[in-house]
Amino acid sequence: MDAFFASVEIRDRPELRGKPVIIGSKPTERGVVSTASYEARRYGVHSAMPSSEAGRLCPHGIFLPPDMPKYAAVSRRIFDIFGRYTPLVEGVSVDEAFLDVTGAGRLFGPPEEIGRKIKADILREEQLTCSVGVAANKYLAKLGSEYRKPDGLTVVPFDPDAAAAWLRPLPIGSVWGIGKVTREAFLRAGVRTVGDLQDLPEPALRAVVGPNMADHFLNLAFGRDDRPVETEWLEKSISREHTFPFDERTPETIENCLFSLVEDVAARLRADGRLAGTAKLKVRWGAGAFETLTRQRPLDPPTRLGRDLHAAARALWAGVGLRHPVRLIGFGVTQLDVPALRQLSLFGDDDTPRRDRQERAERAADAIRSAHGPDSLRPAREL
Repeated sequence: MDAFFASVEIRDRPELRGKPVIIGSKPTERGVVSTASYEARRYGVHSAMPSSEAGRLCPHGIFLPPDMPKYAAVSRRIFDIFGRYTPLVEGVSVDEAFLDVTGAGRLFGPPEEIGRKIKADILREEQLTCSVGVAANKYLAKLGSEYRKPDGLTVVPFDPDAAAAWLRPLPIGSVWGIGKVTREAFLRAGVRTVGDLQDLPEPALRAVVGPNMADHFLNLAFGRDDRPVETEWLEKSISREHTFPFDERTPETIENCLFSLVEDVAARLRADGRLAGTAKLKVRWGAGAFETLTRQRPLDPPTRLGRDLHAAARALWAGVGLRHPVRLIGFGVTQLDVPALRQLSLFGDDDTPRRDRQERAERAADAIRSAHGPDSLRPAREL
């Protein structure tokens, strides 16, 4: 999707059309840019940039807070459109996906035509534009989707030699996995384009990126990528965090915030039907300290119950303590798995029935909040 969050807001508020719209924190607040319209990008504003910097670059920008429930609803409808053309859809994020249309040709035509139909459906039904890359693999399709943004459609040649030729003039930073540090290393070696990388002798390439990554980058330079579209992908962790507008010194405010973060994580676990084996706490100090701490502890047994996660969060926070004013606090879980059948204890001390009742109660609360809003029902504060 093209500047997805900003485009949704502009669609819903036509008076914003043609103006630099920035989704994220206000420039006077601590936070970052989530998405910027193309008008704002002309001033150098981009995602993940501190909002204060975005405000300096684009002082007349219109800053709007993100409305994630609205964006998620639009995303679901767009993914429904994808599903009309193929069941093989790999969602990368709310605004990006890979589609394997290998078997869709008889119904919908060649790949380029499918791309045009999807673009037309999204524009007609959601009044939004997207950019499509059509290629023989995921890597080339991704590059194609970025080639003529916004509202573009690019067909990367399917012939391997022609695809390698198409890649040659692209800047070296286009290659997946080349970040700032690696890019600077390539530039120092005189490698500025993908073509330069294709022509680089293998010993020289190994000297730049090391032997482990040399083959990886060489394959991408020639457009080789054999990864399939994965329709079932599970997150390896779930986490939520909050950055305070100002360094927070009040224990009750910090603990209330942590309580809400734990509730969000627990609800997500229950929605996914998974159990967590480890709880993690993240704290970033403010007031000149600027140190980030992470602490974790196992969850035994693995759980998705709010009471268990709250207990873990309390213990982790107690172990850290309020040493400095807090800039950011976060809570997350890892070692996620779908639960197997639990074996009852031979000694009569199994609490499975009680835990099942607790989970049913928490799921009922989730359903109420989903139907009537997150503040419609609040559990008794435990932290």
